[in-house]
Amino acid sequence: MAPQSAPFNVEFDHVSKRFGDFVAVRDLNVKIRQGEFFSLLGPSGCGKTTTLRMVAGFEKPTGGEVYLDANPVSALPPNRRNVNTVFQNYALFPHLSIRENVAFGPRRRGVGKAEMVTRVEQALEMVEMSTMASRKPDQLSGGQQQRVALARALVNLPTVLLLDEPLGALDARLRKSMQVELKRLQREVGITFIYVTHDQEEALTMSDRIAVMRDGIIEQVGTPLDIYENPKSAFVANFIGTSNIYTATVTGVSPDAITCKTALGLSISLAANAQEVRIGQATGVMVRPEKIVICEPRRSPEPSSDSNYYEGVIRESVYLGSTTQLIVELEGKHLTQVIQQNHGHGMQLSQQQGRQVRLFFPPGSCSLIPAREDNLAAEVPLSPEGPPQSH
Repeated sequence: MAPQSAPFNVEFDHVSKRFGDFVAVRDLNVKIRQGEFFSLLGPSGCGKTTTLRMVAGFEKPTGGEVYLDANPVSALPPNRRNVNTVFQNYALFPHLSIRENVAFGPRRRGVGKAEMVTRVEQALEMVEMSTMASRKPDQLSGGQQQRVALARALVNLPTVLLLDEPLGALDARLRKSMQVELKRLQREVGITFIYVTHDQEEALTMSDRIAVMRDGIIEQVGTPLDIYENPKSAFVANFIGTSNIYTATVTGVSPDAITCKTALGLSISLAANAQEVRIGQATGVMVRPEKIVICEPRRSPEPSSDSNYYEGVIRESVYLGSTTQLIVELEGKHLTQVIQQNHGHGMQLSQQQGRQVRLFFPPGSCSLIPAREDNLAAEVPLSPEGPPQSH
C-alpha cells in the first residue's frame, strides 16, 4: 500500500460530468496517492468508467478539475497525459507479434532503439511473456493476451495506469489467478493503478482503497476492511458482501454498549464505538450473515437481558459446498440470512428446514448504519422485514 506520506498522483476537485440532462458524475472529490491500487466499484451506469475516462482525457469534465501530479489536465488531450489505459478487449494488433505490439508505444513516442529494446524486454519479463514474444495474439489464451496488454501499457512508463474491467472477459478460475498476478505486478512496478470493476470480490482482493459509487456520487471511500466492517450506508453494506439490515431505534447508550430495538420489536446490543448516537435516534443495525452463530437451543446458554440470543426456525437452506446459506425466522418476526462454514462432512443441523435453532449475534459483529433520507429510499432499503437483499 502507498505510504500516507506519498504525494497525490490524481486529484478530483468538485468534478462533474453531464451528457445533456443526464448527470453521469456529480461533485466528485477524491485524492489518490502515488503507488496506490485504487478501485472504483459500483453497478453498471454508476459513473465509474466516465470517471476513468476523464483521467485519460477521453472525456472532459463539465465542471471542476482533474489534477495529475498537482497539474490541472482537463484541457490537455490524451496524448499529452502520462497515463495509459488497459481495456477489457485488450485491443492488440493481430498482424503484429507480441514483441511488436509491446514496442508500438515507445516507437511512436520516438524512444531510441536501444532503450526501446530494453524497455520491451523488461515489460515482457514483468508479465512473464518473454518466451512467447514472437507469437501473434491469436496464438495466445485470454489470460496471456491480458498480460500482453499490461506489458504494452507499462512499457511507456506511465505515472498512472487506468484499468477498465480488464479481467471481465476471462473465465472465473483464470480471473482469480489474474487478480493475484495483477496485484503482485502493481507492487513490483510501484505505479498508481486506478481500477474500474463491478465485482466486489475483485475490489476487496486487490485494492489498497475502494471508492463505492452509486448514481454518479461516491458513497464511501476506504480500505477494504473499513468498507466491509463499517459501511456508511445500506447501499454500501449490501454491495460489498451481503448484510442483514434492520430499521431500529436507539434505546440505550453507555460507555460500553448501545442498545437498539428494531421496528418489529427485537432488542439488539452493540459494542460501543466512536459514533455519536442518542436515545430515540432512528438507525439501521447491520449484521453480516457469516458472523451469526447458530446452534441448537439445548446447547446454548439461556438468554439474558444483555445478550443477543434469539429463538428461530430454519425456513430455507441452500448447500453451497464450503458453506450453507440459511434463512432463519427470528422470534416469528425477522427473516435473517446466516452463512455457516461446512466442517467435516457437512452440517446436518443447517440442512433441516423447519428445525428450531438459537442464533447469537456477538455485540461486536453488529454495526450502526445512518438512517439518512437517501438510505431509506435507496435501491437496497433499510427494510424491517423480508429476506435480506444480496448483490
